[in-house]
Amino acid sequence: MPNDSPRRRRPIKTRSSSACAPDAASGVASPAKTEIRIGPAGWSYTDWGGVVYPSPKPRGFHEAEFLAQYFDAIEINTSFYQPPRPQIAEQWLERVAANPRFQFTAKLWQRFTHEGGGSAEDERLVREGFAPLVAAKKLGAVLMQFPFSFHNTPENSAYLKQLFERFGDYCLVVEVRHGTWNDKEFFAMLHSHGVGFCNIDQPVIGRSLKPTERATSPVGYIRLHGRRYDTWFSDDPQSPPEERYNYLYNEEELAPWANRVRHVSEHSRSTYVITNNHYLGKGAVNALQLISLLSGAQVKVPEPLREHYPQLNKIADQPQREPTLFPNPIE
Repeated sequence: MPNDSPRRRRPIKTRSSSACAPDAASGVASPAKTEIRIGPAGWSYTDWGGVVYPSPKPRGFHEAEFLAQYFDAIEINTSFYQPPRPQIAEQWLERVAANPRFQFTAKLWQRFTHEGGGSAEDERLVREGFAPLVAAKKLGAVLMQFPFSFHNTPENSAYLKQLFERFGDYCLVVEVRHGTWNDKEFFAMLHSHGVGFCNIDQPVIGRSLKPTERATSPVGYIRLHGRRYDTWFSDDPQSPPEERYNYLYNEEELAPWANRVRHVSEHSRSTYVITNNHYLGKGAVNALQLISLLSGAQVKVPEPLREHYPQLNKIADQPQREPTLFPNPIE
C-alpha cells in the first residue's frame, strides 16, 4: 500500500509472492518476504452500530468496505454456520477492492469440525462458496476451528488427515483448544501436510492450550479470544454468548503477543492475526493497537470507535474531527 498519504498507514512488511506458493513448501521464509495482516473476526454484529460503525449508517454503507479502510484482513465468520453463496462472496470482493493488500480468511463449515462429518454435497457447497474468493486470490487461509472437547486421540488425528486430503488445495489452518495437542508429533504432522497451526489466546482453564508461537506451514495464524475466565465455559442461560468475547486487552497484555507475531512471521510467508474479542468492538480496538505496535507507526482510526475508546487517540494518525463534549468511553 502506498506510503505517501498521511492518512494511510504503511504496511508492516511486504512480499511479492502469494501464500501457499509451491516454493514455500518448507514453511520457512526470510523476514524480507514475510507479510503480516491484522483484522477482526467477522463484521456483522448489532452491537457495533454507533461503536465501530457510524450511526446512522450512510446510504450504501457496507461493513466490510468500511473495515477494509483500516484493516488488511477479516476472518469470515458466517462460513462457520453455512457456506456463503457465490453471489455474496463476489459482492464482498467488490466491497474491499479499494484496498489491494486486503485478504479474507474464512472458517470451515462447522459440519466438518463440530458435527463429525460432511457429505460430498456439503463439500461441494463449501467449494462453490469459496470459489470467487479463490479465483480472485483473496482467500488467504481456511480455518478449521475445533472445540475444546476435540482432544488429541488417534481417531481425531486420523480425522484431521482426512480433512487435509479433502481440502488440501486450500491454505489450511487448524485451531485446537485442548492442551493434549501441544505435541511435537502433531506439529510434525501439520508440517508434513503443509497445514498451519493456529496460535490462540484463551482463558487457560484446566487442560486448555496455553499461548504458543508456532509456524508449521507457509501461513502463520494467531487468534485472540480474550480472557473472560468467568464466562468462557459458562452454560448460564442468563449470560449471553457474546459475553465470552467481552474482553479488552491492555497494552501490557498485547506486547507479548506482538513478540509472538514477529516470531511466527519469521517462519511464515504470510501471517494473519485475528482478534475474536468482538463484543462492542473491542477486537477492532486491539487489532489497531497491534498494527501500531508492530509497525511502529500511528494508524487510521474509525471516528466512532475512538469516541468510545479514547486510548486510541495516542495511536491515531489524525486528530479527532470534532471534539466530544460528553464522551462515553467503554470499559
